[in-house]
Amino acid sequence: MLLERRLDELASRTLTDVLGLTERAPALLRPTQDPRFGDYQLNGVLPLAKKLGKNPRELATAVAEALAKNEAFSGAEVAGPGFVNLRVRDEWLANELVTALRDPERDGIPVVDAPTKIVVDFSSPNVAKQMHVGHLRSTIIGASIVSMFRFVGHEVIGDNHIGDWGTQFGLLIVGMREWGDSAALERDAIVELERVYKLASNRAKEDEAFAESARRELAKLQSGDAENRALWQRFVDVTRKALDSVYAELGVTFDTWLGESAYDGMLAPVVDALLRDGLAREDDGAICVFFSELASAPAKLKKQKEPFIVRKRDGAFLYATTDIATVLYRRDTFAANRCVYVVDVRQGQHFEQLFAVAQALGVEMKLEHVGFGTVLGEDGRPLRTRDGGTVTLKSLLDEAKTRAEARIREGIAEGRLKLDESEVAEVARAVGIGAVKFADLSQNRLTDYKFEWDKMISFQGRSGPYLQYTVARCGAIFRKGDIDAAQNDRTATLVVTDESESALIRQLARFGDVVHQAAESCNPHFVAEQLFELAGGFNTFYSRVKVLEAPDEATRASRLALVSLTRRQLARGLGLLGIETVERM
Repeated sequence: MLLERRLDELASRTLTDVLGLTERAPALLRPTQDPRFGDYQLNGVLPLAKKLGKNPRELATAVAEALAKNEAFSGAEVAGPGFVNLRVRDEWLANELVTALRDPERDGIPVVDAPTKIVVDFSSPNVAKQMHVGHLRSTIIGASIVSMFRFVGHEVIGDNHIGDWGTQFGLLIVGMREWGDSAALERDAIVELERVYKLASNRAKEDEAFAESARRELAKLQSGDAENRALWQRFVDVTRKALDSVYAELGVTFDTWLGESAYDGMLAPVVDALLRDGLAREDDGAICVFFSELASAPAKLKKQKEPFIVRKRDGAFLYATTDIATVLYRRDTFAANRCVYVVDVRQGQHFEQLFAVAQALGVEMKLEHVGFGTVLGEDGRPLRTRDGGTVTLKSLLDEAKTRAEARIREGIAEGRLKLDESEVAEVARAVGIGAVKFADLSQNRLTDYKFEWDKMISFQGRSGPYLQYTVARCGAIFRKGDIDAAQNDRTATLVVTDESESALIRQLARFGDVVHQAAESCNPHFVAEQLFELAGGFNTFYSRVKVLEAPDEATRASRLALVSLTRRQLARGLGLLGIETVERM
């Protein structure tokens, strides 16, 4: 169910009828900031009163009186200069929520009215390098966006646009011939490739002859030299193996891996098209797009003096050229309607430029940069190892599992958690990885956030383990009572006998709206926040009322249904965030 949408439509019809308007008036319905004043606030009267030249409080009073007569509302009160605070009737809401209860596949949540085809570009590590903590956010935010888009009905292509082409491969080729260790490459390929690349890069800075040899080998690679292509393919293959291991740990998959190399043959035609259409010109031997000369460019870009270089004076192409080719490929081959780039906010200017060039080329596909902030250490600086190096993603996940296992064993020793020894490792993996994901995805993605282990791996407060524990707690109720949750869901009706039940059904009813809002805006933290509030509401409910020992069968079935729907929504929401749940904890 999309409760907010339904109530907004109902309020809009009432507003239109009461004011005698010929066109549907927007209700501008929003959840209230304080539940003491109701569940929703109707804000549409004020702008209409100004337009009609009438007293807003008088109009609001008439609208409130009409809404109060509707079976959906138990109260409608005028507030301030002309707002209307609405309280939804418990019985009406409980009856509406039965639709969600009877739908275990989707919890009553409809798909979007107009599905589109969307490419999500995320993760995008470089070949021959380990994934580091900087890749964490793109990977898990992108995967969550893919899941949310699919759930609300869009057709989605998740693309891992890896860095598998360019200058570094000339250095790697000559470096491997100079310093490469085949045994080390077999043992730990990425570490060996990073070692060789560092040596080659440093040598090239000091030795022009060495740098020139690297450029020659790169040219041979790009022209199809068999030996260099074979070496390049080996670099790609061993990197892919290492990447697959990290993605498996994260539970992340992709529909396609079209790296930079896939577009190599399109780069010269892209530059030719830009020149032909008068969108680029030669400047000091390079081919550039000057936004001050681009008629369709946004005013902000027109002020920029720096050009968008698509071919250097030596004839080499750049990331900018590849990115333009990628946009055209996704439009022409995938027939995508929208493309979302999940990339660090610091790349914002590049994407503004890219999108402006694409628009000038006639691309109508919606292009969107979904940016994110930086992961910080507890000192407020970008997260680093103790010796100041970059934290690898693998080491981060390993530490998460280790810390989670330690917390779980503490809980078992203290009697708070009940797990067999055979279950500990698997639960620790789910809890550790889930803790890292929730800590990230519960933040507004545009902000930086501190990576704090103690808060992250805690079974209390705003954390992944707390939510996972709540899911397990819900399941334990059914096991204790030896009850078939699915059977109860098919027959139970919902009754409200306590204010904690009233609060819980309101939180359950909001789930569909929040999922749609999160998907539409590419903001997973909306879902994370809803799950935390729902878990809190459930735990308050469970501490106040008896479920298995309810006073009568109808109340017992209703409360069990609330437990079941809570468990389903928590599990579904965590799944949209890429977080596993566990049966027992």
